[in-house]
Amino acid sequence: MEFVKAASISDVPSGSVLRVEHDGEAILVANLDGSLYAISETCTHRGGSLSQGTITDGIVTCPRHGSRFDVRTGKNMAGPKVLGFRGKTDDVRSYPVKVEGDDILIGVE
Repeated sequence: MEFVKAASISDVPSGSVLRVEHDGEAILVANLDGSLYAISETCTHRGGSLSQGTITDGIVTCPRHGSRFDVRTGKNMAGPKVLGFRGKTDDVRSYPVKVEGDDILIGVE
């Protein structure tokens, strides 16, 4: 596995997320109280942009239909809500993250 620079620590203050790209894939980098995580930025339900959603207690909610994902693992916590019914969707990919100096590195294959 290769680690590539995704951002600088100053680009992702605590409690925020940042959308980055690597080889055409959008990746969401989240800073939860100083711990950094990376998951696919694209919702598995209908392709919504997770970086434009809200994040609460480590769970990001897709702005399109409300699917929720744990930014620490990529696990789907709740599927889309359409017409009052909660559907199912897949987990999103998670990426290993490490910090070297001020650089946030993401593990890619």
